[in-house]
Amino acid sequence: MTTVPTSLALCFDSPLQSWGTRSRGIIRDTTTEPTKSGVTGLLAAALGVPRDNDETVAELAAMRLAVRVDREGILERDFHTVQNVPTTMGAGHRTVVSERYYLADALFLVVLEGDPQLLHRLEQKIDQPQWPLFFGRRAFVPARPLRTCTGLTDQAAADVITTHPWLETDRDVRATERLKQDRAPLRTIIDCSPGTPGAEVRSDHPVSFSEGNRRFSTRTVLNGITPLTHDMITAGEPSCS
Repeated sequence: MTTVPTSLALCFDSPLQSWGTRSRGIIRDTTTEPTKSGVTGLLAAALGVPRDNDETVAELAAMRLAVRVDREGILERDFHTVQNVPTTMGAGHRTVVSERYYLADALFLVVLEGDPQLLHRLEQKIDQPQWPLFFGRRAFVPARPLRTCTGLTDQAAADVITTHPWLETDRDVRATERLKQDRAPLRTIIDCSPGTPGAEVRSDHPVSFSEGNRRFSTRTVLNGITPLTHDMITAGEPSCS
């Protein structure tokens, strides 16, 4: 009997990433890991799904999301200045300074669990997307192919997170970690049911990406850690993508 794959493992690697949840007004924030809305938007772009196709957006968002932080990003901030912005009274103009936050040098293992047919379609399109892919902002493009060596698997997302080869590519970093006896664990964020003890509510589950009518609902996640094992370091060295 042929085993049906249930999860797809992806690598989110870029010099800069931004995963905002309150990016309106003059402050554009970022969380410290990919959001459900950001991942869903990226998958929709890979498949060429229009913004107003709420049915397909819901199908993509319904997949279980698990994230492992293989390299913590450095929170950075820059400023954007816009001149000649009309005042609210309509008389005269002003200069607006906005703050933009982003993650530098972050590296994530992103695992999706759901409908096998949908996962097959995503695997076929993720490295040859219909539209350009980016990590939160159009300038923040992937540094390497998204699909990892594991690709489609019959493991649950929570299991992939604990066994998938480490995505770090720096040979010196890998060599240093291999020699350590007491390694720092990797942070994990996994979708869970609302009744799970320790569950945290996040308001980043997309309902619609329609222009002028973007809507989001809540989801619950479980924050945890998983050991960085010797096998995870040596498997697929120096990169499994």
